[in-house]
Amino acid sequence: MKRSEINDLLTVAKDLAHANKIVLPPFAYWTPEDWVTKGSECDEIRDCALGWDITDFGIGQFDEAGLTLFTIRNGDKDDPRYSNKTYSEKLLISQENQITPYHFHWFKVEDIINKAGGNLMLRLYNSTEDEKLDESSDITVVMDGVSKTLPAGSTVTLTAGESITLPAYLYHEFWAEESTGAAVIGEVSKVNDDNTDNCFLDELGRFSEIEEDTAPLHYLCNEYPS
Repeated sequence: MKRSEINDLLTVAKDLAHANKIVLPPFAYWTPEDWVTKGSECDEIRDCALGWDITDFGIGQFDEAGLTLFTIRNGDKDDPRYSNKTYSEKLLISQENQITPYHFHWFKVEDIINKAGGNLMLRLYNSTEDEKLDESSDITVVMDGVSKTLPAGSTVTLTAGESITLPAYLYHEFWAEESTGAAVIGEVSKVNDDNTDNCFLDELGRFSEIEEDTAPLHYLCNEYPS
């Protein structure tokens, strides 16, 4: 992805959040110049990968397969400095028909909440023992406190205010429904480690290669200076 494209997407994300009366933490707005003044007091932001995350999953077609995320809080179950924080919270933005490809998590259990905007569509499968799609077994999920059993490959729709709990080992892909607008999504989960806890059905890149055609507006969560 080009840095100029990432900068534009950051502006779109902030504008969309503000339009829905969502104000992000102060570090969402820090510039690279601001980071020059930040010392060890900001280590939790660096170490727990808080902040902006924009990915095209290495596919190179962000409009078709991509996601904009902002990690508000996170811990690290393997780091004693942060292991007492057992939860994570994110804001995600999915555009119309923009797929986040099939994946599951070995550790993380997550609540996905449609906070505002368009309808959020999720297609779901159990995983087999060899981590492929289980196309035969029913899935069981909890949606706003109500347990539901559905056929393999079912697509569920979350309108604004609705949520679903995704357990570990449940394959899911999601996107905002066409003609309903971008979906502004909340994720509340166990601590999250995108370096070790994502199992994509197809081999994909989690963090995008960046072509530096302009200066960054904000650092992404994997770019902070030490």
